[in-house]
Amino acid sequence: MVRYINVKSKTRTEFVDITEKIQETVKEAGIANGICYLFVPHTTAGITINEGADPSVQRDIQTYLNKLVPFEGDYHHREGNSSAHIKASIIGMSSHVFVEDGKLVLGTWQSIFFCEFDGPRHRRVAVKFTAGDKKQA
Repeated sequence: MVRYINVKSKTRTEFVDITEKIQETVKEAGIANGICYLFVPHTTAGITINEGADPSVQRDIQTYLNKLVPFEGDYHHREGNSSAHIKASIIGMSSHVFVEDGKLVLGTWQSIFFCEFDGPRHRRVAVKFTAGDKKQA
């Protein structure tokens, strides 16, 4: 069964920490051990796992993505958001995280980020679990 979490971005480009929302979904699903698959069903947004303790890391990633793929350029897409499509392709639309003892297996400093490149918008992230054992009540 696919579950969805909602994400609301506030700016054109933004990294939204969704780690807690994903962990809540693991708990609600009763998953003890398995794999949590994450998929962003949007063409101008993505998902990444990176440092969550220092917000300057997300700012640095966004700054350099904007230098690599500027908002204005020799783009042909009429909608005017080609840079968002390109950044989403670079970052990627899916990720997966192991679940052990009902907890996401992340490094000490790691967080899961929804990456908005064409906001502000209301978005969704699809979450699915496989090979998981249900927690004993």
